[in-house]
Amino acid sequence: MSGPLTFLVASPHLQGSVFEGAVVLLLEHDAQGALGLMVHLPSEQTVADLMPDLGGDGTAQLAWWGGPVDPSLGWCLYPFPLGLEGEVQLVDGLLVSSNLEVLRALAGGTQPYMLLLGYAGWAAGQLTEEARQGTWLWVEQDTPDLIWNVPATERWAEALRRLGVSPDTIVAGGAQA
Repeated sequence: MSGPLTFLVASPHLQGSVFEGAVVLLLEHDAQGALGLMVHLPSEQTVADLMPDLGGDGTAQLAWWGGPVDPSLGWCLYPFPLGLEGEVQLVDGLLVSSNLEVLRALAGGTQPYMLLLGYAGWAAGQLTEEARQGTWLWVEQDTPDLIWNVPATERWAEALRRLGVSPDTIVAGGAQA
């Protein structure tokens, strides 16, 4: 994958849903649909709670909720290549993989990583329509700074700030032509 990272930022008016205050790293968006990982919501479980046989000092960290679809599927985000099968470099400083061997290497290593459970998915045309209705704002970034250097509790507000908007200035309803 090349080019900037795309983050979907939930509209302030998207309240009472699993996506309230969401920041989603968009991994795929094409004619068949879209797939992304929520990067703002740590779970209350550690990696060791979920996989006690994994071992390694890196298992003490919290796992993250990646989205409501297939929470049994795990994804890893991490900054430095490991040279293992299944690694996809999104930009410099951010790779993604769903390979269990990658998770094992990360749990036993020293680099930061996020284990995300599940993902956010959209059917063909659904995300485009939701964006047209103003449900999602699109933030493109050349670096993974929003993931690695902004605390989870501040990611949503920071993503909006990077767009140059304040949550209270966004009008519900999206763009209408």
